[in-house]
Amino acid sequence: MALNYWLSKGGLMDELKVFTGNAHPSLAKAVTDYMGITLGKCEVFEFSNENIFVRILENVRERDVFVIQPICSPVNKSLVELLIMLDALKRASAGRITAVVPYYGYARTDKKDQPRVPITARLVADLITVAGANRVLTVDLHAGQIQGFFNIPVDELTAQYILKDYFRKKGLVDNLVVVATDIGISKRARDVASRLEAPLAIMEKRRVGNTGKTEALNVIGDVKGKIAITVDDEIDTAGSLVNTVSTLLEEGAKEVYACATHPVFTGPAISRIAASPVKEVVVTDTIPVNGSKKLDKIVVLPIAPLLGEAIQRIHSGQSIGAMFEQA
Repeated sequence: MALNYWLSKGGLMDELKVFTGNAHPSLAKAVTDYMGITLGKCEVFEFSNENIFVRILENVRERDVFVIQPICSPVNKSLVELLIMLDALKRASAGRITAVVPYYGYARTDKKDQPRVPITARLVADLITVAGANRVLTVDLHAGQIQGFFNIPVDELTAQYILKDYFRKKGLVDNLVVVATDIGISKRARDVASRLEAPLAIMEKRRVGNTGKTEALNVIGDVKGKIAITVDDEIDTAGSLVNTVSTLLEEGAKEVYACATHPVFTGPAISRIAASPVKEVVVTDTIPVNGSKKLDKIVVLPIAPLLGEAIQRIHSGQSIGAMFEQA
């Protein structure tokens, strides 16, 4: 009878389940609402001794399971929650476990650029794999090479199309220039520029030590009299953003908009953005933007439809790349 049930249902892997920790539950709820399913039930909390406890409250044996958890503030707690959830699902005999990590924390430490330093992005990849993930779904990694840190499949989505569509709908299509905030992001910025049919400029800058401070040195390209749109993968303290905006205006840009996928917004970021002459800062909600992080000039675009579509495609064995072919 069990065999007949299995055959009639096409296998229990046909049953899709989505769980989340405490990093960004509203995003997970938006994803499951988009997919028309119910968010999986689980307990994820911290004991008084700061040990994290996870209990999956429904059967996941042989199911296709997705765990949505960005590695965002509090970063270390979010990471450990993710790892423990993966372990719990593995020990509950889930059929396949996909770690959905919209924001991959520790991504900036992706190489040895100083003596005696770690490659933490690789360490996190190893931890996720050992904890039980069979594949990873993420959005706009800081460096593409991080995909190679995994020995399991990694699907990297991009929010470029969401950001591009926003500026098109806003009517910003004429006299534009797209500005890469540094040379490292130039390929991504070039793709955005191509889709907006705009020229590309590049901000040459220098990072100062390990403090996160940067110095804008030069603008490569013509921005005079144009509407500039800066492109970056994330905005952290917004120091680089403020310097870039000031430099572009000094070079004759008419006005400046900024866009980035991940709104990290730490330390003085919000006060810097509020005081900056930047017209708008356009981001997605891979990381929660709430409370004191909300400003009129900060526009948050939903990432849930992109994640929901990708999860459905992974579950049904369809191509992820096809999502972007007609975009």
